[in-house]
Amino acid sequence: MTQLTIIVATDAKGGIGIDNTLPWRLPEDLAHFKRTTSGHPIIMGRKTYESIGRPLPNRRNIVVTRNADWRAEGVEAVPSLEAARALVQGGAEAFIIGGAQVYRQALPLADTVIRTEIAKSFECDAFFPELPAGEWQETARESHVSEAGLPYAFVTLRRVAR
Repeated sequence: MTQLTIIVATDAKGGIGIDNTLPWRLPEDLAHFKRTTSGHPIIMGRKTYESIGRPLPNRRNIVVTRNADWRAEGVEAVPSLEAARALVQGGAEAFIIGGAQVYRQALPLADTVIRTEIAKSFECDAFFPELPAGEWQETARESHVSEAGLPYAFVTLRRVAR
C-alpha cells in the first residue's frame, strides 16, 4: 500500500493560506519542501496546482479535481484522492501538498504529517484540520529562526498504531 505523507506549513492558528497564496515568506520552508518531496509523487487539489502555476520538477504531479475536462501539461488529473492513490501503488511514498479540502480527505489515510509550524499568526482563509487527540505522536522537531527573524519548526508526527 502506498504510504501517504502530508506535508504542510501552518501559522500559529493552523492557517495555511489566503486567496490561494501563502501569507508568509519563508524560503527555508520552501527549500525543506523541495528536499523532502523531490523524487516522489505529489498529490494536490486543482486550486493548489493553479496557485503554483506549473508542474513541480522532479516529481510526479497528480491533481485531484471534480472537473473531468480539466487538463494541464505535465500533470495527471484524477477525480478523487482514491484514484490518485491508485496511480502510485507499489509502496512508493506519496506526498499530499494541499489544499485544505485535500488535507481533510487525506488525514484519515495518512501515516505521517510533516508540518512546518510558524510561530506567528497571519491573515488566513484556509486552515489545516486539527489532528485528533491521541492519534498522532510527535517523533521529531527541529526549531529554527529564519533570516528574517521568524521562528519556525519542522515537526514530524506519526500516526499511533491503528
